[in-house]
Amino acid sequence: MAITNYTNLQTTIADFLNRDDLTAVIPTFIQLAEAQINREIRHWQMETRASGQQSAGDQYMQIPNDWLETIRLHLTGSGTSAVTMTSRAAMADIRAKNEDISNVAPYYYTHADGQFELYPTPVEDTDFELLYYQKIPDLATNSTNWLLTDAPDVYLYGSLIHSAPYLAEDARVAVWAQMYSAAVQNVNSASEKARYSGSGMTLKVRGLG
Repeated sequence: MAITNYTNLQTTIADFLNRDDLTAVIPTFIQLAEAQINREIRHWQMETRASGQQSAGDQYMQIPNDWLETIRLHLTGSGTSAVTMTSRAAMADIRAKNEDISNVAPYYYTHADGQFELYPTPVEDTDFELLYYQKIPDLATNSTNWLLTDAPDVYLYGSLIHSAPYLAEDARVAVWAQMYSAAVQNVNSASEKARYSGSGMTLKVRGLG
């Protein structure tokens, strides 16, 4: 059976386990696999952009609900300027020494309480764009997604890994884990190859005369 959606993924998992009494728990195996997948896969299809405006005097910026990891944060008002990530300790030290600098756009950010803390605090409404890795859409809500289409083996073996402790079949964990790791590595490698597929040799044309 081809694995094309959430329903036949569940059926295939049951077939691999040769069990017909796991209907209630197979969705949990998939959910656990999805959490692991989001930690371990970084693919160009996970990249997305969010733009908005940070209000004057607002030190903290909201993070998108599907955010996994920041690629780049920059301001987009007058030209483009990067906002650089710093540690929480460094941010605290900067604020302790300098307080806020007037009339300067934010140029540092750090993570604080599930948000981005900006420094300096914007003194005026400030446009920004965030490029980030988003969570892969979960199958319970979306039925299918790009990863299930491109690499169903990631979902299958990832789910089987999490079935083994439940079924007390620890001996099979190594088998499923090896297959899963190979599938994840292939997905990440394919993404890296795609990023640089257009950066090959450059054609040089000689001038005449």
